[in-house]
Amino acid sequence: MSYLSELLRLEQIQLDLRGADKAGVLKELVDLVPETRKEPGHQELFLHALLERERLHTTAIGDGIALPHARNPMGGLLKRSVLVFGRHAAGVPFGAIDNKPVQMLFLIASPNLTDHLAMLSRLSRVLRDLKLRNALLGVKSSQEILSAMEEAEKRTAKPG
Repeated sequence: MSYLSELLRLEQIQLDLRGADKAGVLKELVDLVPETRKEPGHQELFLHALLERERLHTTAIGDGIALPHARNPMGGLLKRSVLVFGRHAAGVPFGAIDNKPVQMLFLIASPNLTDHLAMLSRLSRVLRDLKLRNALLGVKSSQEILSAMEEAEKRTAKPG
């Protein structure tokens, strides 16, 4: 099943994040969500929700990976679930338990809790795949990111 690779679209991948800190890279990721550009103020609301979540506890999970998401579903802003990928060459401090800077970020947003939890669950499973993590750091194009995600989902799919 290629659930994540279907949510991740080419225009929602940024392989050259430039932000110097957590707020900077989160803003860059929010800018990649087309739905937030439709209404004035939606990008700011979304970014604020992400930063509020980070203030509660970091979304960095270790190994240079963060899964930024809002504390609550974004039903007022989104009609579909959204997955955005960003890569930062040097990494940014994110408060990860292993103290490693974050280089790979998967922004998760959903209009409802069920989809939100499904995305978190599947991402958690595929990101255990070392081959995927290496690909995410090394590939040169957005299309290669999509292909790597799809392959990892096939490798890590639950039987049945």
